[in-house]
Amino acid sequence: MLNVVRALGKKEFSLAEVYAHADALARLHSANRHVNDKIRQQLQILRDLRIIRFLGRGQYRFS
Repeated sequence: MLNVVRALGKKEFSLAEVYAHADALARLHSANRHVNDKIRQQLQILRDLRIIRFLGRGQYRFS
């Protein structure tokens, strides 16, 4: 997930921009049928590790 977020090439990004990569992530992890849920979970982990910061309303920023 961190690679996807970094690939966006932006300091601030939205959940919708990350969701745009859901198909590619689903191909990488074909057994996971809940890709959007996993995206949110991984963003929460990155937030807890203080790599990114949740700004509200689906907006994030690299710390």
